[in-house]
Amino acid sequence: MKQQILTMLQMQDDMNTKVHPQWREQGFAWHRAIWVELAEMLDHYGWKWWKHQSPDIEQVHLELIDIFHFGLSARLVTGQSVSEIADEIAAELLTPKPADSFAETIEAMVASTLATKSFDVLTFAGLMQQTDLSFEELFRHYVGKNVLNFFRQDHGYKTGEYIKIWNGKEDNEVLMDVLRATDATAEDFKDKVYNGLKAAYPAS
Repeated sequence: MKQQILTMLQMQDDMNTKVHPQWREQGFAWHRAIWVELAEMLDHYGWKWWKHQSPDIEQVHLELIDIFHFGLSARLVTGQSVSEIADEIAAELLTPKPADSFAETIEAMVASTLATKSFDVLTFAGLMQQTDLSFEELFRHYVGKNVLNFFRQDHGYKTGEYIKIWNGKEDNEVLMDVLRATDATAEDFKDKVYNGLKAAYPAS
């Protein structure tokens, strides 16, 4: 687990550096990105008592992956060594802290995020537990979303040229199709995902 977390930390550093070479010095509000994603995730899960709603677990998992990206970034700017960060995250993922319901766990994580402006992995692990997201799936989807983020940057995301809807599907949905068709244990998993996205991109 630690090795996979180290891999994700390196990938996150690479992605952030691609967006801004001095990203650690910019004071980006990673905690704000986390709580906004948590609110979006609650909408995907459903909370409105006045209408029928069914949890969209696939979208919930995608939001958890996005939160993990921001959470890793928040940990990387603390000044701790990458090895220490990986050890802490590994230990915290193994001790989930869920509340009585999924919505209450989200609220607990929002409260913690706002109070500490950091990444509450214990409560995050509780959300993983409550939606049956394994660490193996977290890793697979993290790598996939990281590759998608690189693909977006390579195809004009910052300049506004990037196409978000691919033949009627949002790029996140296309990513899920590519991940389902790609062996996550392959050594060139990242490259296969990138090439799968490239093949499906409308402007390719």
